Amino acid sequence: MQKLSMSDLHRLAVEDYKKVEKNPVTIILDNVRSLNNVGAAFRTSDAFLVEKIYLCGITGTPPDREINKTALGATETVTWEYHELSENVVKRLKTDGYKVYAIEQAQPKIYLQDFMPNEPDKIAFVFGNEVSGVSQEVMNLVDASIEIPQFGTKHSLNVSVTIGIVLWHYINALWR
Repeated sequence: MQKLSMSDLHRLAVEDYKKVEKNPVTIILDNVRSLNNVGAAFRTSDAFLVEKIYLCGITGTPPDREINKTALGATETVTWEYHELSENVVKRLKTDGYKVYAIEQAQPKIYLQDFMPNEPDKIAFVFGNEVSGVSQEVMNLVDASIEIPQFGTKHSLNVSVTIGIVLWHYINALWR
């Protein structure tokens, strides 16, 4: 087995990345407090060609040394906007035809493995605060809640891990 070199990976230059068609998915970070998690969200969004990240409430914004530490340059490739209230972003996206899903433990729910997006649908996923999750104000507005089944004692995943799992599932579902 031979590891691939950087040239074998055919990485896009920043300007080429910006021109590539993005997947019809956006993410909303609802009061995510860890700057490392914000940076990881950028890096994962770059990997999956997310069209935009909305940073809301107390969520940190670039430029920031802690965000850059985990983003590794993805703050230069992924389009983002800051908004004080996540609820305003959700309302605007729904008006623009997006289906908005909270990634949260709630009732009713869709288990992630049962979530199958329709290809033409524009999707937004809301990821919440590391302690309190997605705010109830946002939960009152979303189309549905998606839950990642968990079987241990914590029933909690780091938000950056959750973003990776959900985006991978979404992209995988589109490829089928």
